[in-house]
Amino acid sequence: MKSNLRNFRFISPIIASSMAGFGAPVVAQAVEPHSPTSDSEISLPMADSADSENANSNEIVVTGSLLRNPASEGQAPVLVLNADEANQRQANTAQDLLRDLPGAVAGIGTAVNNVGVTGTSTVNLRGLGSNRNLVLLDGNRVVPSDLTSVTDLNNIPLALIERTEVLTGGASTTYGADAISGVVNFITRKDFVGAEIAASSQITQKGDGAYHRIDVTLGADFADDRGNAVLSLGYQKSDPIFQSDRDFSLFNVNSFTGREIGSSSGVPSIISIAGTPLSGLQVDAGSGALVPAYRPYNFNTLNLLQTPFERYNVYGATHYDVTDDVTFYMRGMYSHNVVTSVQAPSGSFGSTFVIPLSNPYLPIAARDQICSALTLNPAQCTAASSASSESDPNYRTIRTNLFRRAVEVGPRIFDFTTDQFDARAGLRGAISDSVSFDVSGAYGESTNTQNVEGYIRISRLANALLATNPDSCLSGNSGCVPVNVFGDEGSITPEMAQYLTADSSSFVKTSLGQIRGVINGDFGTSLPWASDMIDFAFGAEYRSYTALQAGDELSSSGDLGGNTGAILPISGRYDVVEGFSEISIPVIQDRPGIENLLLNGGIRYSSYEIFAPDSPTFNTTTWKIGGEYSPVRGLRFRGGYQRAVRAPNFGELFSPSQRTLSSLNSDRCAGAAPTTDVILRAVCLAQGAPESAIGFIPELTSGLANNTSGGNPNLSPENSDSYTVGLVVEPSIWLDGFSATVDYYHIRIVDAISAPSAAEVYGQCFNNLTGSSAASPECTQIRRNPVDGSLLGSDGVPGVPTPLTNAGKYETAGIDVGVNYRRSIGAVDLNLSFNGNWTSYARYQATSGSVNRDCAGYYSVSCGSLQPKISWTQRTTLVYDDVSLSLLWRHLGSMEQEPLSVATGGLACCGYDRISAYDLFDLTARFELRDRFTFLATVQNLFDRDPPFVGANIGPRNPSFNQANTFPSTYDALGRRIAVGVNVTF
Repeated sequence: MKSNLRNFRFISPIIASSMAGFGAPVVAQAVEPHSPTSDSEISLPMADSADSENANSNEIVVTGSLLRNPASEGQAPVLVLNADEANQRQANTAQDLLRDLPGAVAGIGTAVNNVGVTGTSTVNLRGLGSNRNLVLLDGNRVVPSDLTSVTDLNNIPLALIERTEVLTGGASTTYGADAISGVVNFITRKDFVGAEIAASSQITQKGDGAYHRIDVTLGADFADDRGNAVLSLGYQKSDPIFQSDRDFSLFNVNSFTGREIGSSSGVPSIISIAGTPLSGLQVDAGSGALVPAYRPYNFNTLNLLQTPFERYNVYGATHYDVTDDVTFYMRGMYSHNVVTSVQAPSGSFGSTFVIPLSNPYLPIAARDQICSALTLNPAQCTAASSASSESDPNYRTIRTNLFRRAVEVGPRIFDFTTDQFDARAGLRGAISDSVSFDVSGAYGESTNTQNVEGYIRISRLANALLATNPDSCLSGNSGCVPVNVFGDEGSITPEMAQYLTADSSSFVKTSLGQIRGVINGDFGTSLPWASDMIDFAFGAEYRSYTALQAGDELSSSGDLGGNTGAILPISGRYDVVEGFSEISIPVIQDRPGIENLLLNGGIRYSSYEIFAPDSPTFNTTTWKIGGEYSPVRGLRFRGGYQRAVRAPNFGELFSPSQRTLSSLNSDRCAGAAPTTDVILRAVCLAQGAPESAIGFIPELTSGLANNTSGGNPNLSPENSDSYTVGLVVEPSIWLDGFSATVDYYHIRIVDAISAPSAAEVYGQCFNNLTGSSAASPECTQIRRNPVDGSLLGSDGVPGVPTPLTNAGKYETAGIDVGVNYRRSIGAVDLNLSFNGNWTSYARYQATSGSVNRDCAGYYSVSCGSLQPKISWTQRTTLVYDDVSLSLLWRHLGSMEQEPLSVATGGLACCGYDRISAYDLFDLTARFELRDRFTFLATVQNLFDRDPPFVGANIGPRNPSFNQANTFPSTYDALGRRIAVGVNVTF
């Protein structure tokens, strides 16, 4: 895979991909009849197939409930996507399927490269964070993939997924902590018999970014049909696409000036010398003099638009009827994923170095300027330039911040290798005709190993610069090679590069052990005015989480030039013991004006123990109440109120405090502004900038600043309250084939575990400067580089502090709409589906003193991934005999620059302050032959729509959602793509 990263074009032949027929609506809000025995009511095809197939194995999966009666299934707003939708979209990972859902916000995935990449793919429901929604497999948790406790969607076995259900709102009563914004439940196929081979391939119109996938599934009944076993093997691989492969991302553009920008860490070096006015000056490649910076580095050439990915996965499941009433079941899965990320070359990035005036590579012109700034006369300068050792009385040094990109070394390459297994086994069966049980245990481990190459070591560069001749270093270290950082590209020779560079590795290992038991059924009685029984469920659960992070000596030293911080050791464990119950009470049924009135409720008590010194033990209680009312058949009102929690994850509890990088548009202390503004000057000095740097402080590199953050073992769980109110319409009598849902949701999180953004902490100081600001804690907590006064540099420059507390608040509200219609027009079947979301607001307040920021419909460095106010998907499908044609329309509403960022940082130029509504269309054709062979062809981004161009420093840079002058996680940055596939069954 690494060799592919160094090839800018890789054209692969197109092969084929799996597809089942799609004669029914494929995306819909789940609308279920209130009674499973009602024949006249319409149930969506997805729910029909799910219920019938699951019934074969005595398993009923109801997302959002522990009850067995499907009559309760429609009370919560659940969006359902069946396997046909995944195939029509030619989805290669679960994230490909989920990120376009209305109301979902783009998470980390293949389009997020550079700062913040971890090799995982996530989903972010309602924009509340990927760690505030829960990902399940058949209603059960799987082992988290990293310290944030999120599930890596790369590990979900799509070939075995029958349908995906997305539940809105809190679900902690049913599933425990973390289910605040919702639940994504992947439900697997059951009782598969036969063999299926599916293969697919896609490539862009430009001939790059090839994606290949193949899955083989085998299944059979055994023991006179008392048991069934299924095995699925899968492989997939994608090739990289570089930002330089697209015209809009050839180089970065400043969102506020419209001019080309690059990194100040480039070639030749830019230096800032302590105690002198020589700051932010670049070595002239011809004369060797220090001149104003003239050549920023274009790092887009090597950064990626599509991160290459390779995966092998195995999934197996079996169940066996031990008796007529008891079934043993077991499932296990293993995946091996390799995500390879590439970034522009390593460098010094403003680290501080001591350099002798007699350094053999220091240009004469630059040396003369430095001597003048140090008030050395020509004789003193000449003597200093000839000093050969530290004992020489003429020996003099300068202390400088150095910005030099080691282009001669080549790009930084990161291999994220994840090995994950997860297994579950249990017994389920009947206690009586109306009561069932399910007891299971599970264990899983995930190990993510990060191997990096192409970094220079800052300590070795420091040794190499402390030299007075080209053959040896003053440190006397064996093997030290003096390095020329003052010349143009090529001045660092292969011998120098070999001395500077080193590879390193680190890993994160997590585990999850679970024991769970549930008893559910009905009481065998009903209320006088109802025909259905009162349903109940109760049970207990135990979970134990462990996590370990460790690195080799190099990765944990913080010595890598351009790394976001040292990988420090983390080890932790926490356990939770829970008890829970649910009840559903049909109150009135089959009465005039009351076709059905049903109430339900649930409660869960959880006790947490954190295994860390001085950490508190805490308990939580979550609950829910809800109901539905149907005055007549085909019309149903539903609603619910939930109290949910999220427990702090490993990173939030156990991460040591360390320096990293965060998004920040600009620095007011940079440039000439402090020379004419007395108050601003005082603040810059109070934050640690030296007097000599005032007027010469360099601007930020790539919209990033140092920040210091870490875990807090005294964090407590978050609490959220959410409610949903909705309407379901199925007018089968007068409009057969039509169904619609409308649901309003409101989610509010208090005691949120949050850290203010670096931009917000910075703004608390600089947005309203007064004469007393220089002594205020809001300003003095920010610490600058003592050499050049910038907010960049080595670990000794804390930058902007962003501590974790329980002082945050989140609040969002909106409306989901789902409409489905199907009818026959002669020999042609017409299927229409629509799912849309309107987000009224998405507010976030990091601390009680922070701004209550609304990011719905807005973008800025403080708003995270984009969340349009309006979004929808609409699919139109025509089916004639064995041929189908389907058009998917994806719409994202217009966006604007966040008003607060305009007030504090200025309006973006050149129209970059607004993104127009964005529409994409995918066209899919399908042909089926003899029920065994299915061919599928899809044109994604049919009209080759480019992403909106907004520049490169108007949105978040860590994680790097705003890169390549757009937001590639939200908008299509690859262009038109062709995908074909074939599915053969035996």
